[in-house]
Amino acid sequence: MVFDRVSVPVAVCDVYGAVQVANPAMAAECGTTPGRLRGRDVLELFRPQEATQVERIAEALRLRHRSRYQVSVRWQAPDGAQRYGELTADPVSDTVEDTPALLVMLRVLAEREAHEQRPPQVAPIEARILALLASGTTTAQAARETDLTVDGVNYHLRRLSSRWNAANRTELVARAYALGVLAPGVWPPTPASWEGPE
Repeated sequence: MVFDRVSVPVAVCDVYGAVQVANPAMAAECGTTPGRLRGRDVLELFRPQEATQVERIAEALRLRHRSRYQVSVRWQAPDGAQRYGELTADPVSDTVEDTPALLVMLRVLAEREAHEQRPPQVAPIEARILALLASGTTTAQAARETDLTVDGVNYHLRRLSSRWNAANRTELVARAYALGVLAPGVWPPTPASWEGPE
C-alpha cells in the first residue's frame, strides 16, 4: 500500500480530529502501531502550542471553508526527547457537499534531548520486531505477528538500522542485545522490558 511507504508521518482524521488511519511513520512518532492510533485524537497525541490556532480551524471547518490549516505542536518522542513541529491538515472529500476528512501531515522542526543519560529506548513495536527477527522469523512472518504490512516492518527496521548505524539485520540484532533492548539468555527472544504482545 502506497500510504505505508510514505516516509512523512501522515494520517487521515475525521472532521473532529479522530484518527481513522495512520501510516507507520506517524505511528513511530507515537511509539506504537498504526492500528493503535485509530480513534485517538490527533491533538492529544500532538499538543498544540496555541489554543487559538485550533479554535480558528474548528470555526473554519464548521463554515465548510476548504483551506490548508497549520498548527504548531509539541510531543514526546518514544526515546523521551521533546519534539516540536507542525501539523498540516487538508480537508478532502469526494464532493463539496460531503463532510470532509482531514489529511494530516506532521513535520518535525526541532528536538530537545532528554537531560538524563539513559540506555537507548525503542518503541514497543520496534522491540517486538527485533525479538521476532532474533528468533529467525521472516519479514512476512513478523508482519503477520505485529499486524503490520511487510513495508511497515521494513520501515521500522530501516529506522533502527539508521539510528544504530547497523549494516545488516544480524548486526541490528547484535546491537539490540548489546544495548539491553533484548533480554540476554532468554528463548524465545524477548524485549528486556517485555509486558506482553502489542
